[in-house]
Amino acid sequence: MLQIEIDSGSGFCFGVTTAIKKAEEKLADGNTLYCLGDIVHNGMEVERLHANGLVTINHEELDRLHDVKVLLRAHGEPPETYALAEKNHIDIIDATCPVVLQLQRRIKKQFDANPQAQIVIFGKNGHAEVLGLVGQTCGKAIVVENVEDVARLDYSRDIYLYSQTTKSLDGFHRVIDYIQAHIAPTATFRSFDTICRQVANRMPNIGSFASRHDIIVFVCGRKSSNGKVLFNECRRVNPNSHLIEKPEEIDMTWFDGLASVGICGATSTPKWLMEQCRDYILDRMGR
Repeated sequence: MLQIEIDSGSGFCFGVTTAIKKAEEKLADGNTLYCLGDIVHNGMEVERLHANGLVTINHEELDRLHDVKVLLRAHGEPPETYALAEKNHIDIIDATCPVVLQLQRRIKKQFDANPQAQIVIFGKNGHAEVLGLVGQTCGKAIVVENVEDVARLDYSRDIYLYSQTTKSLDGFHRVIDYIQAHIAPTATFRSFDTICRQVANRMPNIGSFASRHDIIVFVCGRKSSNGKVLFNECRRVNPNSHLIEKPEEIDMTWFDGLASVGICGATSTPKWLMEQCRDYILDRMGR
């Protein structure tokens, strides 16, 4: 009989849980609630909330709205979004993750103190959280995704390095090592470890989980940056790992001759979806 285990450490992080709870509370009032961007990088959870009345909009649509309620998701937003909301008399429901909010304030404080320095953010270009961070510097922060990007910095000028909260610690330390090896003696370099530990700690935990099973079914939205990082760790530890977005993508031939299945996911993966995947497998095996 095939044994199936759902990883107890997978599922929504604190920031996502809080944002969804706020959305559900406002939707319970029966009024229209808009959300700026997908509330979470998981299509199935977004569909569930849409069915309950949540309307996802983009920044262009926000510009045309007046006198409505708009939820800002956990990723955070740049100052321009708040200014636009005030101009259009929009009631903001701010669900920015406290960890992200603190990081935004730190970057703004550093930028205000030394606008001529290079503020560098280790993160994904275009990611919602990163856009909010860059916004704290009037768009002047430099985003680096890898060591190749880091090589283009001006090492004769001061560098203050921060990280997107969901990036890997290993990658961040590689960036630090490169800058330390190239910074000019006359320039200042300071790095600030701003990676969320609730997210960072999932790397070793999910690696341990993946090592205990014959096959891993990793459930996550394909837009999730955190999901890509965690899935790659699963696959590194256990090459027999498969990424899916919904139960219907499961191929039952994957389990032929195997004894155990591990189901896990990203910080944006709801528990109920991992449970659906477990039930999908059990139903097709005749329980």
